[in-house]
Amino acid sequence: MNNDDLIPLQDVFQLEGPDGSGIYKAVFFAFNTVITLLAGGQPDLVARAFSQVRDECRRFERLFSRTLPHSDISRLNQAAGAESEVSADTYKLLQAAQHYCRESRGTFDITVGPLVALWDFNEQRIPDEQRLRDAARHVGWQGLTLRADGPGSPTSAQHCYYARLADPLAALDAGGIAKGYIADSLTDSMLANQLQSFCISLGGNTVARGRKPNGQPWQVGIQDPADKTAIIGALELIDASLVTSGIYERSFTLDGCLYHHILDPQAGHPVDTDVAGVSVLAKRSIDAEGFSTTLLALGLNEGIAFARSRPEIESAIFVDKQGGVFST
Repeated sequence: MNNDDLIPLQDVFQLEGPDGSGIYKAVFFAFNTVITLLAGGQPDLVARAFSQVRDECRRFERLFSRTLPHSDISRLNQAAGAESEVSADTYKLLQAAQHYCRESRGTFDITVGPLVALWDFNEQRIPDEQRLRDAARHVGWQGLTLRADGPGSPTSAQHCYYARLADPLAALDAGGIAKGYIADSLTDSMLANQLQSFCISLGGNTVARGRKPNGQPWQVGIQDPADKTAIIGALELIDASLVTSGIYERSFTLDGCLYHHILDPQAGHPVDTDVAGVSVLAKRSIDAEGFSTTLLALGLNEGIAFARSRPEIESAIFVDKQGGVFST
């Protein structure tokens, strides 16, 4: 394997259990966050499922990462306007992203990569205004086109998938959608391994199926935007996904102003919103992920109205900047 494809802490994998309630636990690192798997079931089935999920996470990261140079996303960003062959998973992810971009009222755009590249939240640097304006000219999801060749087509004896960015200086960033797609795929993998009681946490994105071995529902805490070590409450999660987005996740304060990672695709600045965090409950994780940024960016009143208009969203919990909690 090329050293450029190495994932930080990729060999770390901790497996524990079962605990007193019959739950096995695995912890490892992927997608720049801690992944936690919880499950009840026969030991051999749990071990096989956990191992497969870890391998799937490694595969997805090597497909969807913006920073790994040989990923599908990186190759597409570097193609300078040319068509690039991608995996079936990347094709499906980008196809789904187009849907959420279309429905987001301009608040979510998977081609926000040129703007993301200008912000460094670790170094706490604010990009030059002219550079932001220049980068924003290359943002526009409508310039992403997808093509699939099926068996028997003039150009292919098997399914082949292609993507193209019409603007040579455009760039994809799948960070606002990828974990939702991944969580749903990992759920299918756990079910295929005959597990019916499990919970998957991808750092702000949680999926639960069935109940705990003791019959109790899985519980997921909702982050307090004002305190990363605290929660404002917990939800029971059964056969559903909860995704939380917040302006606290990657941010810094300079001269009394908070700068966060959720960017306005048109201007390149952190989006101006009165919402500090939003948690979206949906059957499919990709729906919860795909709409969470939109709800936060729209703000409290418009976000609540939007959530109520979408049948995919079972409920949404908003926390405003004053700590007020509002639920649909």
